[in-house]
Amino acid sequence: MEYTTRRFILAEVLDRGRVWPFCSHPQLLPVTLMSFSVYDASIPPMIRMLENLSKLLDKAVKQAEERKLPLSELLEARLAPDMHPLPRQIQITSDAAKGTAARLAGMETPSFPDTETTFPELQSRISRTVDFLKSVAPEKLQGADDRTVTVKFPQGEMSFTGKEFLTNLALPNFYFHVTTAYGLLRHKGIEIGKRDYLGGH
Repeated sequence: MEYTTRRFILAEVLDRGRVWPFCSHPQLLPVTLMSFSVYDASIPPMIRMLENLSKLLDKAVKQAEERKLPLSELLEARLAPDMHPLPRQIQITSDAAKGTAARLAGMETPSFPDTETTFPELQSRISRTVDFLKSVAPEKLQGADDRTVTVKFPQGEMSFTGKEFLTNLALPNFYFHVTTAYGLLRHKGIEIGKRDYLGGH
């Protein structure tokens, strides 16, 4: 058995006299390694974070109502004058998620109009995004790590391998806007923490 194709671990045996009566050394046992795919690294984590984001919005609305805080203060909140307010952060999060899945799967990205102005509408946007992600079968992303992905920017377009696109652009961009939405709510006094962000509800 070649060590270049298998990995081995040392098996610690407490009762060697009974299990291996003639062995004085720990045994080398082959270990079957599970593969970790582009699908595993993208679709399930994005679904989880979108569902966490939905719960963050629920908590924000509940706390705002308890404090008699107008929901408009949350919806219009910005971390800086040149940054987008909460609805736009949610919309871009949605676009990032569905765009990532569609590009990696070689599918057409569904178009959602950016018309949300209320919390129920933002929740609907998140729900529709999650539904799309769940519709993308793992088989669609087979070979996606080497698939060419072209992204258009105002300054032009750039091409990546699927792996480069996911790790260097898509996931960082997605998490940036989820985190910014979280930060906006904290900035306005909503009592949420890292556990809420990560989904430890």
